[in-house]
Amino acid sequence: MSAENSYDQTHWAPVKRRGPLPTFYYHEHFMEMLEFVSRHYVHVLLEQHADLIRQFRALSRPAQCLYVRLVNRKGRVFAANKLRYPELGDARPVLRELANEGWAGAPQQQHYLHVLSHLTKAEISRVLLPMYTGMSRSLKKDELVQFAREHCSADEFMARLNTDRLLVQRRVDEIRYLLFLYFGRIQDGLSQFTMRDLGLVRTQEFSESYEPRYSDRAEAQQNYFYSLRLHRMNSAGQSGLAALLDDTSNWPEPDFASSARARDKLAYKLGRELERSGDAPAARRVYALGESPRCSERLVRVLLALGERDDAERLLLRCIESPCNEDEAIMAEDLYARKFQKKRTSIRTDELRASETIDIDEANSGSPERAAIDYFERRGLVAYRTENLLWRTYLGLLFWDDLFADGNANLHSPFDFLPSSLADGTFYTHNRELIESRLAIIDEPRVLKKELLRTSTANYGKANGVFRWRRSILDALFALIDNAATEPSRRMLRRLCQEYKDARYGYPDLMVLDTDGVRFVEIKAEGDQLRQNQLLRQQQLRDAGFRADVVRIRWVLDPDQAYVVVDVETTGGRGEQHRVTEVGAVKIINGAVVDRFQTLLNPQRAIPAGITRLTGISEEMVADAPLFSDIADEFEAFMQDAIFVAHNVDFDYGFIAREFKRLGRPFRHPKLCTCSSMRKLYPGHKSYSLAALCENYGIALRQHHRALCDAEAAAELLLLINEKRAAGC
Repeated sequence: MSAENSYDQTHWAPVKRRGPLPTFYYHEHFMEMLEFVSRHYVHVLLEQHADLIRQFRALSRPAQCLYVRLVNRKGRVFAANKLRYPELGDARPVLRELANEGWAGAPQQQHYLHVLSHLTKAEISRVLLPMYTGMSRSLKKDELVQFAREHCSADEFMARLNTDRLLVQRRVDEIRYLLFLYFGRIQDGLSQFTMRDLGLVRTQEFSESYEPRYSDRAEAQQNYFYSLRLHRMNSAGQSGLAALLDDTSNWPEPDFASSARARDKLAYKLGRELERSGDAPAARRVYALGESPRCSERLVRVLLALGERDDAERLLLRCIESPCNEDEAIMAEDLYARKFQKKRTSIRTDELRASETIDIDEANSGSPERAAIDYFERRGLVAYRTENLLWRTYLGLLFWDDLFADGNANLHSPFDFLPSSLADGTFYTHNRELIESRLAIIDEPRVLKKELLRTSTANYGKANGVFRWRRSILDALFALIDNAATEPSRRMLRRLCQEYKDARYGYPDLMVLDTDGVRFVEIKAEGDQLRQNQLLRQQQLRDAGFRADVVRIRWVLDPDQAYVVVDVETTGGRGEQHRVTEVGAVKIINGAVVDRFQTLLNPQRAIPAGITRLTGISEEMVADAPLFSDIADEFEAFMQDAIFVAHNVDFDYGFIAREFKRLGRPFRHPKLCTCSSMRKLYPGHKSYSLAALCENYGIALRQHHRALCDAEAAAELLLLINEKRAAGC
């Protein structure tokens, strides 16, 4: 079958739009997909797919449009009388054409489950009740469907159902295969095009250099086989799991690395679902079909749960002797030591127990990483939030031209972002000399930083599947280049080039510029566990030559922690519309008020009369007051290293943060709410309003709804709260 004989080879390129979509946008999207597949995937199409493309093009335009409407709708069964689309006019002749050409038709017995899914509860009941008089009328729809599947045969049900009004979309499997070739995933559909045209998702600029996702028909078919079953499993109930389990005897032996990964993913997820349903023997059979470390680990655990220790031991020893990667080696050695050598704790637990512990005020518990950064900075160190972004940005910028430049066959469609050579692990093996030459630049920090800055400036914001653009990460990256030895960085980047899919996650939260150089730190708050990939990344960083540590946070009441209790008065309650008219703040350290801040503000908008009656703040009072921009620096300095406290904190914090946002400045501080804390520590009150609590606890509130007065009152509540916290309540 040749391309010339099968497809119209007219030049085509997609057009991106912003704004309202044209009337026939859905048809344009389908044709965009169809033409792309026709041009790039001729070699992997079966005859039935080639026939579908030819026959679809032979349909009238209205018939094409209506069929695409069906493709875009949920389900396969539709009420024919409800298929009304103004742009298509009378649907009846169009439906006849689709039926005559085999694209749609009346439902048959093989469509039984699709029909049940389409029908309403009342419609199913009307068929079943005369047949099963003892059937409960209170059954929900999903229970009715299950009852029909268990008690009523397809031919019996369909014979009693008026199917004349129903329409079944046909050729679904062929369409799904074409969409799979284009997007690479079963779950993606034509709605992706719509979101692109509306500007809701980014895509790559169209290129003529796209490489087919699969070079071999068997590879495409195997990947489709496993992806389709994985898609079905995600929505399968108990009966669906049973059907998928029965189907495992039909699983093809993967002949390609990509289909092997797809099989491993399916085996793991199906095995986990079977485990959760209590069918350990079935889970064991499924896990045995996979070859990934995750499948091996779960298989060992299931074998142990079933009492098959000898098989579990043999599998672990095999993984230790011939691991497929470092992850499997660590897993096997750890499990073997605990299950067969009577070691009481895991490697991850050992790492946690041996780690450094730092004390931080528990008011920071909502953001432990941010709290740790503040902790290090108060000790004169520089810390960056880096996680996975640092190394992935380093990789993406250093090898941008090799991964994303037009003319390099690394992407499969405008919707692809991760270069195929990284996804399939061939980037290093196919480009070894080039990669090593680029890695050599690391020995020249000035040249390296200049090159990374050039690449970042030229490509900032462009969609890619390696890293997210964030301006601040360049500061961390340049700090790494300036303060770390070159060889450790080269080793880490080389590893990413070699095994990107396995090595892209699990990096420590922070990079700290310590007195001894660069230190990577994984932050763990109380109750947090160290994940397997985090442990592996710690070991890899150490092997490369970096210092990598786990630091545990112990939440305490820190007497030296600064609190700033804030109250704002505003022109109204909606942060997007209203502005701040007054700020009052009280700073507390070690249980004592050490400073105060108060100012009226010109909100640059009218103050409603009701607000003036409530607060006493009039437009005349704020006419000559400063703007928020005038006091922003002073307020930020007042807040330095402090926890932001307020009564109903989200209100006050939200208004302050929006004022800073209007100035193009971030405002990030840990928060503590005196209202919710009083509810927790002092339960039983009818009201937890500021006024009610002040009355209950004898706190002066002389000028309620003026910022400084309310802030001072809330500060008294904070002292009560900290008394309870200090007592361990």
